[in-house]
Amino acid sequence: MKCPFCSHAETQVVETRVSEDGDFIRRRRQCGACDKRFTTYERPEVTFPTVVKKDGRRIEFERVKLKASMTLALRKRPVSTEQLDSAIERIEEKLLNLGQREIPSHRLGEMVMRELKKLDKVAYVRFASVYRSFEDIDEFKLLVDEVRR
Repeated sequence: MKCPFCSHAETQVVETRVSEDGDFIRRRRQCGACDKRFTTYERPEVTFPTVVKKDGRRIEFERVKLKASMTLALRKRPVSTEQLDSAIERIEEKLLNLGQREIPSHRLGEMVMRELKKLDKVAYVRFASVYRSFEDIDEFKLLVDEVRR
């Protein structure tokens, strides 16, 4: 694998760990030229369902987009990267277990909200307030009251 720092073609694996649930392998690598270390993750390649947007467009599911939206909601919140990655993996597992070729975007959004609610109530409210496009303060208040219960 090519070094991300100096682009040297040869790197050496110095440590390998299997995740707790066995879904991926984490490898620490060291460059043979600059001696810098970096981490890679090895996952099986799977086909996720296509996401059908509200306007009918169909787009490929992208883990990067999912992580970015959840990270934005979790900004400055006390949630570790490991907790976020686990939540994303649970969402991906649910998507795969559906066995469907397509999934409506609102269903994916609901999955994200359920995971955020488990991780951090503030992040959940942040995401839900944008996702549900509240029209007035009363809708927002209902959501906050729901979280308080």
